[in-house]
Amino acid sequence: MSKTLTVRLEEETYRVFAEAARAENRSIANLIETAALAHLRSSQFVDDFEMAEILSNEGLVQRLRAGSADARAGRGRFVE
Repeated sequence: MSKTLTVRLEEETYRVFAEAARAENRSIANLIETAALAHLRSSQFVDDFEMAEILSNEGLVQRLRAGSADARAGRGRFVE
């Protein structure tokens, strides 16, 4: 089920979005939705190349496993 969201934009920001949406022949709402999702996916998740690089670093993988085991066991503390 889709949801409605109201967003307040400065006039210049709106013009930039409107121009980009017009150039891609789609609505401003669709442009903002797809741009926001693309940004979240690229900033919160690693791509295949980056994951291969992480997994190839044995020392890093060992530290990640140790940290994960410590967290499951309740050792340590979270820092905000």
